[in-house]
This record gives sequence, C-alpha cells and structure tokens, in this order.
Amino acid sequence: MHFDETDLNDNVLDALWDMHFDECTPIQERCIPPILAGRDVMGIAQTGTGKTAAYLLPILSKLDDGGYPQDAVNCIVMSPTRELAQQIDQAMQGFSYYLDGVSSLAVYGGNDGNRYDQEVKSLRLGADVVIATPGRLISHLQMGNLDTSRVSFFVLDEADRMLDMGFSEDILTIAKGLPENCQTVMFSATMPPKIEDLAKSLLKDPVMVKLAVSKPAERIQQSAYVCYEPQKLGIIRDIFKKGDLKRVIIFSGKKTKVKEINRAFIRMHINSGEMHSDLSQAERDDIMFKFKSGQIDVLVATDIVARGIDIDDVSMVINYDVPHDVEDYVHRIGRTARADRAGVAITFVSDEEMFYFNQIEKFLEKEITKNPLPKEVGAGPEYRQVGKPSAHGRGGRGRGRKDSRGGNRKSPSRNGRGGQPKKARHHDTKPADAPIKSPKRHNRHNKPQVNRRTPQADKD
Repeated sequence: MHFDETDLNDNVLDALWDMHFDECTPIQERCIPPILAGRDVMGIAQTGTGKTAAYLLPILSKLDDGGYPQDAVNCIVMSPTRELAQQIDQAMQGFSYYLDGVSSLAVYGGNDGNRYDQEVKSLRLGADVVIATPGRLISHLQMGNLDTSRVSFFVLDEADRMLDMGFSEDILTIAKGLPENCQTVMFSATMPPKIEDLAKSLLKDPVMVKLAVSKPAERIQQSAYVCYEPQKLGIIRDIFKKGDLKRVIIFSGKKTKVKEINRAFIRMHINSGEMHSDLSQAERDDIMFKFKSGQIDVLVATDIVARGIDIDDVSMVINYDVPHDVEDYVHRIGRTARADRAGVAITFVSDEEMFYFNQIEKFLEKEITKNPLPKEVGAGPEYRQVGKPSAHGRGGRGRGRKDSRGGNRKSPSRNGRGGQPKKARHHDTKPADAPIKSPKRHNRHNKPQVNRRTPQADKD
C-alpha cells in the first residue's frame, strides 16, 4: 500500500513525500487505518519494522485535522529508555514538519536542572505530543506539572521492555489519570502473559496486529563457540589475535558482567569502553561518540545498544552470553552487516546456556557452525539438545541422550566452578528508532517520484 492510498492528511503526506517515503511497511499498512478510525491497537512487531511511523503518522494527522484542546497535552508516548525517547522525538520532527499547530516535547531523566525547567514550562503550556520515559513522567505528575485528564492518545512503545525494567506500576499509575475515551496503542516485540494482562487492563476492544520476527540478514556470518564460562575471555583473546579489533561490539545481558568484561579488557590492553544503564546520559553520549569516531575499538554493552542506535560499520558482534529471547539475538547480531556490508556474529554457548541456543537454531531453521576451541583454553562441553532450565537455572539433561563425557560436568577451572547462574530476565535495553532528518519544503503533487523508500523510522 502507498501512503497516498491512506486517509492521512495532506500535510503529513507532504512530509513523507519530501523524505521519499512512498510505500507502507506491513506494520504501517495494518495499523494506520484502525488508529485513524479511533480504534485501540495492540501491535506485536520487532524493532526495525517501522512501528514508530505506524502510530505517529495517524496520530499527527488527527491532531492536525483539529478538534483537540490547544492548552492541553493531547498525546503521551511512553518509551523505556532515554535513547528511544530521543529518537522518537527526532522522527516526530520529520513527520510534523508541515504541522504548524502541533508541538512536541521529549521528557526524560539524566539531564540538568535547566532542561527540567524547560520541560515544566512546556508541559504547563500544553505540548501536543509528549514523549517520555516512565520515571520522568511520574516525577512531573507528582509535582503537579502535568494534567493527563484531557489526553486523547496514549502510546506504549516497547511495552515488554518497560515491564522487564520494572515500570509496570508507573504505567498503571499514569493510565489511571487518563480519561475514559483516551485511545490507547501498545507495541511489544513479544506477547508474554504479563503483556497480555497489561493489554486487557488498558485496551478497549483492540485491533490485534502481529508480525513474525524477521530472520537475520544472510550477509551475517554466524558461528558459535561451545565452552565453559571461564574459557570465554581466552577465546576472545584468541579471536582478537587473528584480526582487526576495530568496530567490535560485545554483548552481555547483565551490566555487572559488562563491567567485569571491560575491566578484563583494560588489563589485556584492549582499547575498550562499556555501555550500560548505570552510566549518566552524558557518559553514554561520550562513549557512543568515542566508539563511532574510532577512539575506542571495542564496545562492551548490555542490550541498551542492541535496539536502534545506528552504527553502520560494525564488523563483528560477540554474544558473551546467549540471549534468552530470540528477538534479542536478532537485534544484537543486527548491529553488523548493515548498509550492504558483510559482518561476523559469534556467540559463546556455555553448558547452562544450551537450551536458549537450541531455541535460536530452531527459529533460524538451521544449525549454526560450531567453531573449534583454541588449544590454549582446553576442551569444552559437548553441544547437545537440552530441556528448559529449572527455576534454579540448572540445565536439563539431553532429551533421550546421554552426556557422552560422563562423570563430573564441572568446568576444568582451578576452583571447579563451571558455567554461570541463570541469567535474570532483566535487560537494561536499548533504544530502537533511528533519527529522521527534517525535510525541506517541496510540493509532492508536482514532483516526479524518485528514490522512493519505506519509512522504517525505527530501523536498527
């Protein structure tokens, strides 16, 4: 479907024309009409499918058509992270370029008092669209800086991440202050029971839109090392001896592990930096600048980097641990092989992580190449199909298969400690939506159609 075939108003279509956006992505094609019609929507789609445009375009079109109060906040978009809030705001600037009467404001923590004062002023004047992280918005609500009683649109972007980060109560608190007729839109990469429960409590007779998770690009050369936890640093040392260190991202699901890995790299004289939620906004910006500009070669990060921050020339991604969700694996390795480049993705699979890697291979419908371990790190465990780990994080035995090694399964480390405890289902997550630059004014009706593309505003 082309955007001209939707009921988006001319001002929004003019902006899309100038950005050379012509065809809707599947999520946009299925979400724009019901949102324009005033229906609540529950969208299940991974980052990179164009979901930011799927909700922003129809909401902006309706706001521009008029009939909403000038002195009120008319739309609240909730984001799990500051980075994603910033990128949604940048997309907003492009899409609303010709909407003279529609204003927006990004509200998030990690900045100075001057920024907070500006937020207070804009909120009290009534910014049409407020893009906010839950904690910061709750702060403004408690201080009486925000009136949500006249909000017409409420959007939860990456709802599963917000719940993983412990924002469930904040979301419900914000939702309680919304009017009964508020139109609600939720997007989530997955649909676990907790998201179903949240959807039931917030959405009224929603339209369900579900897209299958896309497989990684074929240009990514995927492989794995089956190893014990203490062997992982030795494998990295061997990998780094073989090739160029520049443009490498190493992912771990825990920020404590990220800090530990980076400290080890510094001792190994590797030019590295770390990225996680314990850093201030200024520290995050500084690390990203240094990585993008080549001042550091290796970035050790939690999933905060996996979703949406655009770094086009990453040559290698290493999963220091196996993601528990297939979507996380896809997003992590999707940092490489961008802009028609080739890339390498390597995953370390410890004895207790095999179940999760089994699930990734099932999703990919292929077996990922298992690399031989370097001689200096010793022998590793045998890769096998295992049952789901118990609540205590212990891997199950093979399904009808004996462990060919027999005997003690512990790592051959000095203390006999192998593997790692089960990873908590917490991710300090990452932003997903790439910036969109504001267009210059042209007349879409008198311009030839050239270089047309689809607006994947949240492309990774």
